[in-house]
Amino acid sequence: MGIDLALIWAVIILFGIFMYVVMDGFDLGIGVLYPFFPNDHDRDIMMNTVAPVWDGNETWLVLGGAGLLAAFPLAYAVVLHAFMLPLIFMLLGLIFRGVAFEFRFKGGVQSRHWWDKAFIFGSLAATFFQGVVLGAYMDGLPVVNRSYAGGVLDWITPFSVFTGLGLIVAYALLGCTWLIFKTEGPLYDRMCTLARPLTFALLAVIVIISIWTPLAHPAIAERWFSFPNILWFSPVPVLVALTTFYLLALLNRRPHGGPFVLTLFLVFLGYSGLGISMWPNIIPPDISIWDASGPPQSQGFALVGALFIIPIILMYTAWSYYVFRGKVRHGEGYH
Repeated sequence: MGIDLALIWAVIILFGIFMYVVMDGFDLGIGVLYPFFPNDHDRDIMMNTVAPVWDGNETWLVLGGAGLLAAFPLAYAVVLHAFMLPLIFMLLGLIFRGVAFEFRFKGGVQSRHWWDKAFIFGSLAATFFQGVVLGAYMDGLPVVNRSYAGGVLDWITPFSVFTGLGLIVAYALLGCTWLIFKTEGPLYDRMCTLARPLTFALLAVIVIISIWTPLAHPAIAERWFSFPNILWFSPVPVLVALTTFYLLALLNRRPHGGPFVLTLFLVFLGYSGLGISMWPNIIPPDISIWDASGPPQSQGFALVGALFIIPIILMYTAWSYYVFRGKVRHGEGYH
């Protein structure tokens, strides 16, 4: 029995995308929270909590895109064609916030408010259009003769707009709990207060999407509620409820890293629910990872490089977070 290269690459890409959501989600969330904290003192601390690691977090996005091109060229071509505009808007948002990261500290006091606005705009745009792409992807992509057969604006639907707004809420909670983990004093207290309504908002988003998805997509409803798939899916809503309850209880105890870990687990549960809904299709509704798979020679060649570079990225990332561990105080920066 030969090695299933398509399955291995699917796992690598899913892992890379999840790592991007986890690692870049909380620093995008900090930009989403910026409008609620107009004080420069607070904003300096918030940005300094991610200044040493934010650019490395986006490595996983590059890995996911490059892996999709190498292993599933059909999926890469269809997804890029279908979502060309929202992906361009997302990248523009990432560029705006990346420039703002550097110039906010190097520019003068008079220009700082412009870089703050660029940071907010970039974070909101990148987050929103990531969520829009997710929702439109779940809606399915028409493919005829191995080419995308839809329109250039088909990604704009009520469901995709809602998933875009929902991801803003999810990233905001990730950013908020990260700041609980990394700050102290009045900013810490305000984050603990803000985390509670954000938790309820995220729970509402999860509930609405969980109801909307099977109603709008009969194929996903059949997948969810058919046997034995329901056995795999049934623990997810139970774990979401228990995790949310524990997160809210923890916020009353002056926590440290617990809320951030629990929020990451909520994100993982949502991600696993998406995987259960789609698997093994890489182009919904009916093109599987094996149908979209590239030549085995290409997959094998790229796999050698991936298995070499992924452990290096993981070690570098772990070392970066270890070096910059601990609370961040005003006046402590890395620029």
